[in-house]
Amino acid sequence: MSCEYCEEAKTRKAGSGRSKTAARVIALLGQPNSGKSTLFNTLTGGRQHVGNWPGKTVEKKEGRFQHNERQYLAADLPGSYSLSAGSEEETVTRDYIASGEADVVCILADASQLERSLYMLADFAPLNVPAILLLNMMDVAKEKGIAVDAKLLEERLGIPVVPFVASNPKDYGVFYAALERAGATIKTPPAFPYTSGEPGEEPDVLVEADIKFKWIETLLDGAVKKTKGSAAAFSRFDRAATSNVKGKFIAIGIAIAGLVAATIPFLIISGIANMIPSLLGPPLAAFLQSVGLGSFLTSLVVSGVLNTFVFAIQMAASVFGITFVFGLLEDVGYMARVSFVFDGVMSKLGLQGKAIMPFFVSLGCTISGAAGTRVIDTWGQRVLAMALMWAVPCAAILAIIPVLANIFFGWGTLFVMLGIFAVMVIHMMITAKVFGRTLVSEQDRTGMIMELPPYHKPKWKLLFKTTILRAKDIFIRAFRVIFVMTVLFFCLTWTADGNVENSVIYKIGSFIEPVTRVFGLGWQLFMAFIAAAFAKEAVLGVLGALYMGSGGIFESTFSKSTQTVEGFGAVIADAISKPEALAFIFAVSFTVPCVMAMASTYSENHSLKWTLRIAGYYMATALLLSLVIFHVSSLFF
Repeated sequence: MSCEYCEEAKTRKAGSGRSKTAARVIALLGQPNSGKSTLFNTLTGGRQHVGNWPGKTVEKKEGRFQHNERQYLAADLPGSYSLSAGSEEETVTRDYIASGEADVVCILADASQLERSLYMLADFAPLNVPAILLLNMMDVAKEKGIAVDAKLLEERLGIPVVPFVASNPKDYGVFYAALERAGATIKTPPAFPYTSGEPGEEPDVLVEADIKFKWIETLLDGAVKKTKGSAAAFSRFDRAATSNVKGKFIAIGIAIAGLVAATIPFLIISGIANMIPSLLGPPLAAFLQSVGLGSFLTSLVVSGVLNTFVFAIQMAASVFGITFVFGLLEDVGYMARVSFVFDGVMSKLGLQGKAIMPFFVSLGCTISGAAGTRVIDTWGQRVLAMALMWAVPCAAILAIIPVLANIFFGWGTLFVMLGIFAVMVIHMMITAKVFGRTLVSEQDRTGMIMELPPYHKPKWKLLFKTTILRAKDIFIRAFRVIFVMTVLFFCLTWTADGNVENSVIYKIGSFIEPVTRVFGLGWQLFMAFIAAAFAKEAVLGVLGALYMGSGGIFESTFSKSTQTVEGFGAVIADAISKPEALAFIFAVSFTVPCVMAMASTYSENHSLKWTLRIAGYYMATALLLSLVIFHVSSLFF
C-alpha cells in the first residue's frame, strides 16, 4: 500500500497548535463488528453528537467523556476493512487520520480471529501516530481456546496492546491507563514493505494484500496459541442459519418472533400512555379555563400537547422494544448471518443484507423499522433503507384498508390487497433507483466482504443501558418534531363551534378541490389523505367526521380509533365512487407513513433535508398513483 499520506499526518500533527487545556481527541478505528460502537457508547453515554461528515453521506459520531479530570473527545470513525480509500467510508477514515486531528488512535481487533481482523493494523502501521491496539472480545477468544500474548505483541509493535472486553466495565481501567501512556514514546513498528511496486507505479492489489497478510502472520507468530480445537465445524444451527434457503426462513421466523417480543413493552407502555388524556385532560381544561385561558389555547394544550406527549411516549416505547431485540441479535452474533444470507437480494436495491430485518419489522410498524436500520453499517444505506421501508404497508394500513375495500369491492378486497403488495415491490424498485445513486456509491453495491463473528453471550446490563439511552433520546427528538406538526394541524382544523365548514382546512380543501379532483380526490378525501400523514388509524374517523359529522377532524385524527359509527359504510359508499375509493386507498397506502415515522426517520438519519425530501417524494408519488388509478379504473367502473 502507498504511504503517501504518512508525511501529511506528521506535518499536520506537528502544526496543530491545539491548546493544552483542550479535550484530548481519541479516534476509534476498526472493522465492522469489532466492538467500536460498544466502546464508544460506554465511554460517551448520552453525551454524543451524530451528524454527517462535511460533503459526505457518511455518518459522523462524536462524544465526550472525562477521566481523572481530563476531558476527552471520542470520534467513532466509520467501520472499514482497510485505509485503501476504496469506499467513501474508507476515504473519510483515512483522511481523518491523515489530518492529525487525533491525539491517539485506538485500533480495535477481534481477539478471537486476529489473523483476519488485523488487516486494518497493517494499513495503519506506516503512520507514525500515537496508537493503542485493543484486543477486543478476549472473553470469546478464551471460550474458543485461544490465548494471546499481549506483551509480546506490544514489544513487536511498540505501542500499548490491551486485552479487552468492550462490554465489561471492569476492563476500562486498563484502557484508561493505556490512554495515558500512549504517545509518551512513539516507536516505529517492525520493518514492513508497504508497496508491492516501484515508486510511482500502481501497486498490484492482490500482491499487496498477500504482503500484508504475511506481515500479520509474522507479527502473530508465537503470540497466538490455540489450546483446544477452536476451528471446529459450524454447529448444526449455524449451518442452517447460513444456508441460502434455510437461512432465509430462519431469519424471517426470528424477525417475526422479535417483532412480537418488541411489541410487548410497546403495548404495555402504550396502554398506560393512552390513559393520560382522559385522566389529565378534564382537570387540566378546568384549570386553564379558571385562569382565563381562551378556548383556542385551552383546546391546544389539552388536545394538542397531551396527545403529543402520548405519541412521543409510544414512539419511545416502540423504539425501546425494537432496539433491545436488534441489539440482542447483534450482540450474540446472529445479525451478521442475516446479512450473509440476504446480501445478494438486498444488494440489488443497493443495500446490505441486514436491511431485510428492518423491512420485516416495518410490516408491524414503520417507526420500529426505522430504528432497526441502526444495524446497517453506512449512513447512506441506512437512509436508503428508510426511504424504501416507507413503501412497506404497516399494521395500521393492513387494519384499515381491508375495511374500506370491503365497503366498495366486497370479495374484490383480496385483489385490492394483492395490488397493494405488487405496487409495494414496484415502488421500492423505483425508489431505489431515484435515491440510490445519490446515497450509495457503485462500489458499495457489490456483495459484502465480511467476517461472521462467533456466537457469544449477550451483555445484558450494557444492552439495557444502551436501549434506555436510545429510547430517551428518541422521546426528546420525537416530542419536538411531533409537537410542531400537531400544533400546525390543530390550527388548521380548529373551530370555535365545532362546525368543520368553519375550519381553515375546509376553506383550503374546498378552494383546491378543482385540482384534487384531477387525482380522483374530492376535498373530503383529500383532507383524509392529509390526516393519514399524521396517523393511518385516523382515516376512518376523519371520513366519519367529514361525511357524517361524527366528531371533529383533529379529535378523530388523534383518537387513532379504527372503529366506525353505525351506517358509516352505507354513507360513504353512496358519497364516493369506486374509482375514487380505489384511488384513495392506494394514495393512503403509499403516502407518508405517519408523523411519528417521520420523527423516527429524522432521529435515525439526523438529516432534516433528507427526511423532508423523502416525505415530499412519497406525497408526490402517492398523488401520482392516485391520478393513474382513478383515471384507469374509471374505464371499468
